[in-house]
Amino acid sequence: MILGAVGAGAAGLGAWWYAQRPPAPAPLPPFKPGADFSNRLRVPGADGFLGVYDISQNFTISAKSTQQAIMPGKPVALLTYEIEGNGKVWHNPVLRLKKGGSVKAKHWNGLPETSIIHWHGLIVDSNNDGHPHYAVKGGETYEYQFAVPNRAATYWYHPHPHHLTGKQVYQGLAGFFIVEDDDEIALQKALDLKLGETDIPLMIHDRRLDAQGQLVFNPTDEDKADGFLGEQVLVNWTPKPYFEATTRVYRLRVLNASNARLYKLAFLNGKTPVEFQVIANDGGLLNAPQKATEVFLGSAERVEILLDLRSAKVGDTLTFASVAFDPMEHEDGPPDADKKDEKSDAKKDAKSDKPAEKSAHAMHGKSEEKGDKSGGKKDDKKVAKKDEAKADGKDKPDISEIGVAMDLMRIHVTGKVAYDRAVPAKLSTVTPTPANCGTARTILLDHEKMVWRINGQTYVQEATPITVKKGAVEVWEIKNAAASMPHPFHIHGFQFQVLERKNSPEQQKKLAVNAQGLAATDLGWKDTVLVWPGESACIVIDFSHTFYGSQVYMIHCHNLEHEDQGMMLNLKVEA
Repeated sequence: MILGAVGAGAAGLGAWWYAQRPPAPAPLPPFKPGADFSNRLRVPGADGFLGVYDISQNFTISAKSTQQAIMPGKPVALLTYEIEGNGKVWHNPVLRLKKGGSVKAKHWNGLPETSIIHWHGLIVDSNNDGHPHYAVKGGETYEYQFAVPNRAATYWYHPHPHHLTGKQVYQGLAGFFIVEDDDEIALQKALDLKLGETDIPLMIHDRRLDAQGQLVFNPTDEDKADGFLGEQVLVNWTPKPYFEATTRVYRLRVLNASNARLYKLAFLNGKTPVEFQVIANDGGLLNAPQKATEVFLGSAERVEILLDLRSAKVGDTLTFASVAFDPMEHEDGPPDADKKDEKSDAKKDAKSDKPAEKSAHAMHGKSEEKGDKSGGKKDDKKVAKKDEAKADGKDKPDISEIGVAMDLMRIHVTGKVAYDRAVPAKLSTVTPTPANCGTARTILLDHEKMVWRINGQTYVQEATPITVKKGAVEVWEIKNAAASMPHPFHIHGFQFQVLERKNSPEQQKKLAVNAQGLAATDLGWKDTVLVWPGESACIVIDFSHTFYGSQVYMIHCHNLEHEDQGMMLNLKVEA
């Protein structure tokens, strides 16, 4: 599978690799789940699969193999996190806690391989962060004990053993972690929101399924380089789901838990976009709601949305969708520096006996629908597939492309209710961190010969190539090379604010809500930022914390195949 909406054939990953790669496996017979969007959305409940577990005491959370009825009439083998207590069992529970509360948990690894839990977005010391250094073998335990100082937000938890993160997340190990505070409780009261009824966490993840509806994870070298894409998108582990709503305001907490797929989220009434309000992202509530009709969401990013259905009519159906986009758009062209680097690399290759590797700008060229502007070759099989679809008059999108349009969920308006609650004009207080981008530390995302790197390096567990001082406020320019792919950049242990986007593709510029090029999803506090090829994201990070001594965290791309292949570095916060 080639990186979304990207060129194919030799253009996909460079002539050198295509000459070396093993033959691709035979395609899987497709799984047919039945009628379109006929499955009721699974929502968090009292217990069971995706049940809500309120953290109030010590607990044991076990990673184990289970069978879950996620497909109609078909139990599916998954890995899940399990909690038992008070005669109940939870699998992949939505963990909920008040700001300032504590987590005291024993993690038992019931898998035949190493694992560890990363509390994604939570501000914790490195011993509790889920660093691969602390991964435990199958049958062993790891104890967590930490307070949660975070603002209210939608966080999540997932495994983080090196080389195995993508596999274990894909096979099921992921859950929501919701923190509440006074601002959050005030919003719940103002809008009459109740978790699991009118406040709905939505985990979006794409999966490959065999004819029996079982998960398939068999990444080729191509998948490892581009990222593993699924042929079917699930929402809360529900294939082709629907949700029944009434004429009121709903809150949707959306998490992109896909290994590599990006989404451009929208609500459609037929083909007409429906306006919604962005109220929060990775690090919690914004200052005020932001109107939008589309938002990008990279892997691991979260966005919280208010969907107002008061003007809808009973019988209306909305589609929650990912609309088409071009993940390799270079509207402004690659930066001059990258052009020079590419010329320099080409000269080096010309002097060697190795075939010259094409730049990723050429390697991951534009989709066939827009013409192959990168100079790469078209994939005859893909072209034939598209021609076949046209011939029989059926819509058969190529799901091997990240930017393809995909319907995710249907929302059926089934009842009319009286609802007169007003969306608050002010949601919270986000204090800007004073900084400018003129003194930024450069963090370069690039690749060499199929190896994705940060600052020219790949992950070495005991090395700490980036060191900062505890209490320092640093500005980082996350610069993605033009010869690249979109990278969701994540930092552990700290949150940041996005100051500016530079050299953004036009599709990103169109979503900007201020002069700095920021979209609604860039406002407030973040732990993950999606950076497009040729683009730079300038962020500010306050490295203050209350933990004893020096701490070692990680920065990495949250395309999980990129991370597992080494696009990750240790970050030492030195006391």
